[in-house]
Amino acid sequence: MTLIEKLYEAILSGKNGAAVELSREALDSGTDPQELINRAMIPAMAEAGRRFEEEEYFVPELLLAARAMKACLQLLQPLLTEQGAEPKGRVVVGTVKGDLHDIGKNLVSSMLEGAGFEVIDLGTDVSPEQFVEAAKENGAQLIGLSALLTVTMPAMKGTIDLLEKEGLRDRVKVLVGGAPLSAEYAEEIRADAYADNASAAVRAAQRLIES
Repeated sequence: MTLIEKLYEAILSGKNGAAVELSREALDSGTDPQELINRAMIPAMAEAGRRFEEEEYFVPELLLAARAMKACLQLLQPLLTEQGAEPKGRVVVGTVKGDLHDIGKNLVSSMLEGAGFEVIDLGTDVSPEQFVEAAKENGAQLIGLSALLTVTMPAMKGTIDLLEKEGLRDRVKVLVGGAPLSAEYAEEIRADAYADNASAAVRAAQRLIES
């Protein structure tokens, strides 16, 4: 088994320490950091997402895989910056105003990073003004809004309305998700996409950035 294959398996299995050590070993042997991302990390997280959707993996397994991948990315990031590597896109994510739940948001954030996006994670209880300001400051093409409480869902519409007011709606797409949401609600508030799990969120982000 090659180092790339071992790294893939370590991330997929959520073996944090092993994944970092294998990444170091591969870098020391002259492997390009982008190759580690393209051939091990992205495929591993894509497979973890597939297993989650097929109910072969559950949230704990997915979180462990995402944590292992994120640890590897922290090791690679300085090298990628030196090389001038460009992210697939910039995404601002956060849980909306009044909502402090972050497990789903954290999972989406990690999987987006694993898929090659630059993620600006604003955390929880984020106001529409904070989302829009972060999108402007970072030149983000996408905002990801998460909510777990029904009473906080209107803050999603508030963010979209503010984007329109600021004249940014044509260049900043909006992706929404969270347990109480539906595709119908996303359409009602004029979001660009809805995702009911982290793997679907990554696919939606890729589609929206490329469109």
